[in-house]
Amino acid sequence: MAPEDPSDAEKRRQTREPITLFVEYEGADDLVGDFTENLSSGGTFVATNRELPLGQKVNLVLSFPGLLEPISIEGLVRWHRRDGEEGGDAGAGIEFTPGPARDQLEAVVGRISARDPKMVSRTFRVLVVEDNRHVAALIQEGLRGSSRRDFNSNIAFVFRNAEDGRSAIEILRREQFDALIIDVYLPVMDGPKVISTARTELGLGELPIIAVSAGGDAARRSALEAGANIFLDKPMRLRQVIDTIQRLLY
Repeated sequence: MAPEDPSDAEKRRQTREPITLFVEYEGADDLVGDFTENLSSGGTFVATNRELPLGQKVNLVLSFPGLLEPISIEGLVRWHRRDGEEGGDAGAGIEFTPGPARDQLEAVVGRISARDPKMVSRTFRVLVVEDNRHVAALIQEGLRGSSRRDFNSNIAFVFRNAEDGRSAIEILRREQFDALIIDVYLPVMDGPKVISTARTELGLGELPIIAVSAGGDAARRSALEAGANIFLDKPMRLRQVIDTIQRLLY
């Protein structure tokens, strides 16, 4: 059998059906930053453990919380990196071919950077401090599920979690949030102490704080005296949480 012409092998590689890879950014600024550093120059690195042959067509789907429609762009695998090489994660270098797709990507990123409301919804960041992971998950899944039904798709919720009061304080020192949902009874540092520290030491006097507890009047009193805006009794109904967030938003 005659040896295969390298150009024929390359053609076959490039006629494979595209593989779809999803890239989820933490927020709009992260996508815009990646575009500034990498995407605009014709390629990017995608962390993945999938074995992708060189020349494989890929369809990159770029998204982040609040992006109304994911961005899709086609490229080719040009190089690989194994896990641990150069101190990085496993993945592949993707090259975008010049043409309308790259031009369209630039236009879309420009609209995202300008926070065009037809492209990007408002992001509402919530810190949930709850040592019961099941309860924390219910709150988050419920609010995410209600974003289209109750908030007319104008709000995208982004959550951070903490399971004890001390961790919550450290997160509040580093990051900004639109609301705090916190249990009164927590390990390491209780909810009222977190609330008081946030209001005084951290200077978060305007941060809406929703305290929750099954502790009755004593828990309610301690949370409100510490500086909570609203107290909800456990077991709380998801509708209560949604209505409370709506009042904070509007």
